[in-house]
Amino acid sequence: MRTSTPARVGQYTALLAYLVFLAFPFLWLVSTAFKPPRELGSLHPTWIPKDPTLANFRQAFDEQPLLHAALNSLLAALAAAGIAVLIATPMAYVVARRRTRLAKAVTGWVVVSQAFPFVLLIIPLFLVLKNLRMINSVPGLVLVYVVWALPFALWMLAGYVRAVPPELEEAATVDGAGRVRTLVSVTAPLLAPGIVATALFAFITAWNEFFFALVLLKTPEKQTLPVVLTHFIGAEGVADLGPLAAAAFLATLPSLVVFALIQRRITGGMLSGAVKS
Repeated sequence: MRTSTPARVGQYTALLAYLVFLAFPFLWLVSTAFKPPRELGSLHPTWIPKDPTLANFRQAFDEQPLLHAALNSLLAALAAAGIAVLIATPMAYVVARRRTRLAKAVTGWVVVSQAFPFVLLIIPLFLVLKNLRMINSVPGLVLVYVVWALPFALWMLAGYVRAVPPELEEAATVDGAGRVRTLVSVTAPLLAPGIVATALFAFITAWNEFFFALVLLKTPEKQTLPVVLTHFIGAEGVADLGPLAAAAFLATLPSLVVFALIQRRITGGMLSGAVKS
C-alpha cells in the first residue's frame, strides 16, 4: 500500500522541521563564533555576521590552553575506546553465541545499567579511584570511561556477532581449521566493521564527556577540553560569548566528522542486533 501524496508531504515536512530543530544550535554557534563584540551585543541579532572576524578564535587560544586540553581529551578517548573494544569483543562473542541463562542475564544487566544516572555512580567511582590513588589523573579518567562504555560496546558488538552466520564457522571447522584459526580468519574479518564502529562511538562519547572529567580532574594541566570550555564563564556567571563560541565550535568539529563517517555503521550494528539467527 503506497503512501498518499499529502501524507508523504507531511512526513517530509515533519522531518525537515526536526532537522532544522537539531541544526539550529550548531548554526547559531557557528554564527556567534565569527561575530565581533559589537554584533554580539546587538539588540537585533542576525544569522550571518555582517563583519565576520577570527578574533574570537585568537582570543580563545590566548586565554585558555585549548590545544593541551584537546590532547588530554584525545588521549583519554583513544585509550578508553581501544580498551573497551578489546574487552567487549570476546565478551560479546560469548554472549551472542551461547544462549544460556547467564548470557541472557548479562544482556539484561547491560540494558538496565544504562538507566543508572551519573549522580549515583560518581560517589562509588570516586571512592574506588581514591583507594587506587588515581584521582586527578588521566589514567583514572580512562578507567571510568572504559567502565562507562563497556555496556553499550558489549550490546552493539553482540548484534554484529549475531549477524555472522554460525554455519561459516562450522564450515571452517569441517575443513580442518581449529577454533582459534576460525575466529581469526573467518569471524574477525566479518566483525571488523562492527569493531570499528563501536570503537569510534566510544571515542565520541569519551571526547564529549564532561561530568566525570569535571569531578575527577582538578589540576588545570590535566583537564579535558569540555572542562576547559567552562573557564570562559566568569565567577558571576557572565560568559565571554565570542571566544566561548569559537572554542566550542572547534571542540564540536571532531565529533561531527567522526559521527558523519560512522553513522551508517552504527545504524547497521543496531539493526543487526534486532535480527535473530
